Amino acid sequence: MSPSNATLIGFSAILMWSLLSLLTVASGTVPPFQLAAMTFALGGAVGAATWLFRPGAVRALKQPWQVWALGVGGLFGYHALFFFALRLAPPAEAQLVSYFWPLFIVLGSALLPNERLKPHHVIGALIALCGTVVLFLGRGGLSFAGGYLPGFLCAFAAAITWAVYSVLSRRFAAVPTDAVAGFCLATAAFAALFHLAFEQTLWPQTTGQWLAILALGIGPVGAAFYVWDIGMKHGDIRILGVASYLAPLLSTTYLVLAGYAAASISLAIAAALIATGGLIAAKDLMTRRN
Repeated sequence: MSPSNATLIGFSAILMWSLLSLLTVASGTVPPFQLAAMTFALGGAVGAATWLFRPGAVRALKQPWQVWALGVGGLFGYHALFFFALRLAPPAEAQLVSYFWPLFIVLGSALLPNERLKPHHVIGALIALCGTVVLFLGRGGLSFAGGYLPGFLCAFAAAITWAVYSVLSRRFAAVPTDAVAGFCLATAAFAALFHLAFEQTLWPQTTGQWLAILALGIGPVGAAFYVWDIGMKHGDIRILGVASYLAPLLSTTYLVLAGYAAASISLAIAAALIATGGLIAAKDLMTRRN
C-alpha cells in the first residue's frame, strides 16, 4: 500500500469522527461510559465478524503485552480521561483543550525514524489550531477558571494519550490492523466496569436512538479506528494530524444542518483557517509525483 493511499484511508476516520457529535446527540441520554461500552462492543464485533471469512486473521490478537498496552491504553485511556474532563470542566473548554492532540501528533512525528518534520507542517498545524479556537469561541464565552483545573488536566492528558497512541502505532507497523478489534472489545469491557462504578444505567428510549448507537458502533467508534490504524502505520502522520482539525469543524457544520446549532461568522472564519492550515501542511502530498 502506498503512503498516499494509506493517508487517504486514514483521512476517512476524520470524516467518520466528524459525525460523532451528531450521532451522540441523537442517541439520547445514555451515560458516557455506558455509551462507550455499547459502541466499542459493536465496533469490536464488526471487526471480529470479518474473521469468519478470514480464519487466520484471529492470530492478530497474539501480540506482545506492549502492543496491548498501547492499543487498550490509547483507546480506553483517551476516552476515560475525556469523559472525566467533561465532568470536571465546562464541555466547550474541555473539548478545546483536548484538541491539542492533532498538534501533538504533528510534533511527535519528528521522533519517528525516517520522518522529517518541516516548518510548513508546524505552521499548518498552528493555523488549523487557531481555526479550532475561533470555532469554540464562536459558541460563546470560554471560562478557564482555576476551579476547573482538574478537568483541564484530564483533557490535556487525553490529548497526550491519543497523540502517543497514534504516533507510537507507527513503531508497531507490522502489527495487523485486525488487532484493533481486540483493543475495542477490551475497551468495551473496561468502559462497562467504569459505567457500573460511576453511572446509572439508562437505555435508549426510541428506535432512532438505538439506530444512532448502532451507527456510532459501526462508524465513528468502529471502522474509524481500523482505518486510523492504517493511516498512522503506513500514511503521512503529519498531514493526518493537521487534517484532524477538520473533525470539529465538520461536526459543527452537521449540527447546524441538523438544526442543533446556528450558523455564524465564526464558523466561516474557522473553516477558512482550518482549510488554509491543511493546504499548507499537505504541500508535499499535493506536489509529490507518483
